[in-house]
Amino acid sequence: MKILITGANGMLAKSVIKRLEGNELICTDVADLDITDENAVLKFVEETKPEYIINCAAYTAVDKAEEAGEIVEKINAIGPENLAKAAKKVDATLVHISTDYVFGGDLEIEKDYKEDDAKSPVTAYGITKLHGEEKIQENTDKYYIFRTAWLYGDGNNFVRTMLNLGEQRDELSVVCDQHGSPTYAEDLANIIGEAIEKKIQYGVYHATNEGYTTWYDFTKAIFEYAGVICEVNPVTTEEYIEMMKITQAKRPKNSQLSKAKLKSQGINVPEWEDGLKRYLKEEGRV
Repeated sequence: MKILITGANGMLAKSVIKRLEGNELICTDVADLDITDENAVLKFVEETKPEYIINCAAYTAVDKAEEAGEIVEKINAIGPENLAKAAKKVDATLVHISTDYVFGGDLEIEKDYKEDDAKSPVTAYGITKLHGEEKIQENTDKYYIFRTAWLYGDGNNFVRTMLNLGEQRDELSVVCDQHGSPTYAEDLANIIGEAIEKKIQYGVYHATNEGYTTWYDFTKAIFEYAGVICEVNPVTTEEYIEMMKITQAKRPKNSQLSKAKLKSQGINVPEWEDGLKRYLKEEGRV
């Protein structure tokens, strides 16, 4: 298969490239292809004629997005729109990565979000990512939109940060009232690969590791599996913000995404603990 991958220097793209080795991969980053430039995207796609376009490019700095202005909309919404138009023109399938932030995050913790649940983003990041989803759906029928959350992998990420802090300090305070699924980039890349290879039904899917936890319990698991001795104290989001004296965009209390639809298509979804153990082994920490 000929596959165009945008945002190729990013964390997820690195795992996608590794997963799809053996195919004809066209890997681009912003220096090679600016996805916000419609004419450039159409020209590039018409010249290369990929069968699949996997869009890993995104503006993901949630806090900075609140003040960054139109660039966030350009990257997270106009870029996907341009790719969708180009994909349709050459009859390619577009694979796009979205986020739990398209929801309000205030669903009861006993529940998880289904793909068709009402969208109510409360941050610039979430709003623009939802716009990206909508623009894809308006411009092509051949698409996979995978919503993910709490992603970590090859690059700066929560797990590496906690390991570094845990080795430097005797105790840490970590938020205990945000619930979601830590997601290993290698596992998300495999979900993408399986979806393409099995030619599952087009549409929107939730794609995180299976099982739910909190940042607090996730941190405890990181230290336990890596053998780091550090006391972890639970704090609420509000307590953490006040303690750190920071201003940040609203974080969803509930990022729990149901994978029932994805699994109904025969896609393997590993547990988050299993993904964490494999990541730590890859990092030489187990």
